[in-house]
Amino acid sequence: MAPGRSYNFRMNTLRDFELFLLVADYGSLSAAARRLDITPAAASVALKRLEGEVGVRLFLRSTRSLRLTDEGVIFLEHCRQAMQLLTDGREAALTGSAALRGVLQLALPSDFGRNAMLPWLDEFQAQHPELTLRLLLSDHKTDIYRQPVDLAFRYGALPDSALVALPVAPTNRRILCASPAYLERHGAPTQPQELVNHNCLCFLLGDYVHDRWRFFRDGQELSVQVKGNRISDDGDAARRWAVAGQGIAYKSALDVADDLAAGRLIRLCPDYTGEPAPLHLLCADRRQISPLVKALREFMAERCRLLLAGVFGQ
Repeated sequence: MAPGRSYNFRMNTLRDFELFLLVADYGSLSAAARRLDITPAAASVALKRLEGEVGVRLFLRSTRSLRLTDEGVIFLEHCRQAMQLLTDGREAALTGSAALRGVLQLALPSDFGRNAMLPWLDEFQAQHPELTLRLLLSDHKTDIYRQPVDLAFRYGALPDSALVALPVAPTNRRILCASPAYLERHGAPTQPQELVNHNCLCFLLGDYVHDRWRFFRDGQELSVQVKGNRISDDGDAARRWAVAGQGIAYKSALDVADDLAAGRLIRLCPDYTGEPAPLHLLCADRRQISPLVKALREFMAERCRLLLAGVFGQ
């Protein structure tokens, strides 16, 4: 760019800037296009348009590779700074406003999402009527980079990846539970080792059956290999089977808190601590942590805290 030259960028150039940053981060035009929910062809046109406006070639492209040019590396740093300034300005403006608005594309776990988070989101949306929600409910791990999702609520340990994880329920754990009807027919185990004599409702974690259940007591870990006649990749199915008296479940305390409070399920072996099952809110980039996202996380964290207090007395 020539010194002193004035550039009048179009308004939608901001969208092209966002695409440029994503392509640089992912190293893939198609991955960046998926993230913005546009076609690769549209992304290619936008990138060429941006190069035309900037006046330099930003990427060296071939059918198999894509990398920044020297000019692209220089422009990348300035583009990041510019977008960060806009983000900071937007957050400052929103912080001074009572209304939080925008579109949130969320991935929720099947069981907890349907039975607790949906009503909570109704309440959150009622507080912020200018908010639009798009939801994906599934126990399969959502690929934030490839699917049209901004944020994902996910159980488990922090992912070993570049994803940003915000704690929502860090103290959540799995607990053993069964219905009064099942316990009346088969008796209640008093220690985890007795699970080998019971029908255990197993579920799929990724591609494997979670049939080795771990427990902790007095600093010692106990692992029990269980078996049962029902397996599902949907946590809601396992909880429904347990409520219907089909067996013993090893569920996230958040998933079964309401069933425990209502007496539909009974907690078993309470002297043993179950596996950690922390709940996090995941996003691809810290720039996504807007006032709206912060408000959502705080709202959900408080609801989870109250729910777990009823189970563990925390």
